[in-house]
Amino acid sequence: MTTDPFLPTIAVLGCGWLGLPLAKALVAAGHVVTGSTTRPSHLLKLRDAGITPYLLRLGPEFTQTDDDTLRAMLIGADVLVLNVPPRKTASTYPDLLRPVQQAIAACGVRHILFVSSTSVYPDEPRVMTEVDAVSTATASSDLLRAESNFIQQSHWLTTVVRFGGLFGPARPPGRFLAGRQDVPNAQAPVNLIHLDDCVGLLMAIIRQQAWGYTFNACADHHPTRQEFYTAAAAQLHTAPPIFRADDTSSGKTISSALMHKSLKYKFLHNNLFEALKA
Repeated sequence: MTTDPFLPTIAVLGCGWLGLPLAKALVAAGHVVTGSTTRPSHLLKLRDAGITPYLLRLGPEFTQTDDDTLRAMLIGADVLVLNVPPRKTASTYPDLLRPVQQAIAACGVRHILFVSSTSVYPDEPRVMTEVDAVSTATASSDLLRAESNFIQQSHWLTTVVRFGGLFGPARPPGRFLAGRQDVPNAQAPVNLIHLDDCVGLLMAIIRQQAWGYTFNACADHHPTRQEFYTAAAAQLHTAPPIFRADDTSSGKTISSALMHKSLKYKFLHNNLFEALKA
């Protein structure tokens, strides 16, 4: 991996809660950025942020017009940030992304940054590294197959980032379980990452040209669910969740060691209790 002063043109497919702050940060860093939204009302918001906007929705209703829009967005892009989470549709996630693969090949995009999830790992009480993903007959298996479909292509290089649970502005964790009763898995560790670090990490990958990798991305701090969500509710002055007193089951702990070693990235919000105040 090297750092190059050349600033690639970036396309961000999915300018939502994560994609829009990322696109804004890329614009601020001097990149030319195109971005998509599914909402007509958000087109002006993107344009005002310096992002060339495109109205686009993937899915069974994907039309030739949508395909033309997608290709217009990708023409001239050096990097595509693929930030389209799986949706509950008749199509599988790999099918949903097939038009994107075809457009990437047609437009000559050479680098893909695939935003994925730690849901690809089994919920077993052990530390999970990037090699521990398991294919099963579940939605997480669809996600894993979609990752593989991009990684195995010879026309471009893909880096996959498997984020843990996302939180930050408009997603305060104190609301996730507030007031709920009989909540399971009190002693299971949390695997979370703040929006600021999602953006910072994706920016670091682009800046360092770290292509051809798969990275986990979670804060290194893993308090129990009971500890964290009780504190998160207190931070918002909402009713705390009530966990099952007799539930001692544990769960997976996501390791971000490879990311730290490869990118030398340091989390802005590595202590989750402190991050509640951010």
